[in-house]
Amino acid sequence: MHIAINAHLLAHTRSFRRAGVSHYIEQLLQHLARVDQTNQYTIFTTRGLDAAALGLPPHFTVQPSRFPTINPRVRIPWEQFLAPLILRRHHADLFHGTLNVVPLACPVPSVVTIHDLAFIRFPYTFRSYNRTYLDLATRVSVRRATRILAVSEHTKREVVGLLGVPAERVVVTPNAARAHFRPPAAEALAAFRTRHRLPEQFVLYVGTLEPRKNLTTLLDAYAQVARRSAVPLLVGGGKGWMYDAVFARLEALGLRDRVHFVGYLDEEELPLWYAAARLFVFPSLYEGFGMPPLEAMACGTPVVTSNSSSLPEVVGDAGLMVAPTDVDALAAAIMRLLNDDALHADLRERGLRRAQQFAWHTTAERTRDAYGQAGLTAPMHAV
Repeated sequence: MHIAINAHLLAHTRSFRRAGVSHYIEQLLQHLARVDQTNQYTIFTTRGLDAAALGLPPHFTVQPSRFPTINPRVRIPWEQFLAPLILRRHHADLFHGTLNVVPLACPVPSVVTIHDLAFIRFPYTFRSYNRTYLDLATRVSVRRATRILAVSEHTKREVVGLLGVPAERVVVTPNAARAHFRPPAAEALAAFRTRHRLPEQFVLYVGTLEPRKNLTTLLDAYAQVARRSAVPLLVGGGKGWMYDAVFARLEALGLRDRVHFVGYLDEEELPLWYAAARLFVFPSLYEGFGMPPLEAMACGTPVVTSNSSSLPEVVGDAGLMVAPTDVDALAAAIMRLLNDDALHADLRERGLRRAQQFAWHTTAERTRDAYGQAGLTAPMHAV
């Protein structure tokens, strides 16, 4: 079977785009190359991202676009108008849309990955044009696709409940932490602390700055912590959208000297950032999977996160969970991990074990099997 994969969101620049979906695509391709030696693949990428950059085996052909399709204003026309023509030209047997969307006029059976339905649950956290396209295109795509891949059981329930898709068409393919997320050697960690002039203890948040990540609530909770502890809060992550409220709240709370925005964190150093922190805090309102808490646990850092959406599924009993809008509970959980060494040690060990339960090769195997199922089925009619 000849499988075409939309990998236009596979980023190769140092920005907030090199996160989330980009990592999913990267790991999926690398592990599909290991678990599937039978099918042929054509990988459609953005301008400048060629076969040499991806290092895939010969049965994977990489087709970079002539256009910067990582930009949604360019990618959307490609998805809906060019992709059907290109799929015919390449004689593809199956198309995989890796972010919620397949072409309305897709000429072959298709698979679509749904990462989350935040644009339905929390529409106010999106720009209007992004929300409108995602809502319409996702609703059509899940009816068009013969198999839907959901990155968590929670996302599967959302797809079934909010979009009316029969459960038997949805396959759960969980994400996992990448291999370099592990506790670092003591010498490497010490050198990292010295290089970045880090304090002995700090609270860490990592994620794109956007409304859904609930950073204003984190700042409110940290304001309580700051009255009882000198431990600073470090916020890592690139600016996404609608982030002005975060900086306005920072100023209103008078926390400029206690909260440090360190920007996008380099991929190679990210495990060291996690490992250097006393604890990792992630009070997101809604996650389709919740990769940062899993990465933190894989590096041996205890986690405080929300008890909503997919986050309990990821963290299990290996972290402290609170309601995402409960400022007092969030502050109390942070203080517990700052002060209770026994709890800290227990959650460190639980987190390391929990992270090992997720593996990319399992995701790739389930995806490969879904391709086989979808390839036997004619395209669904959009409704």
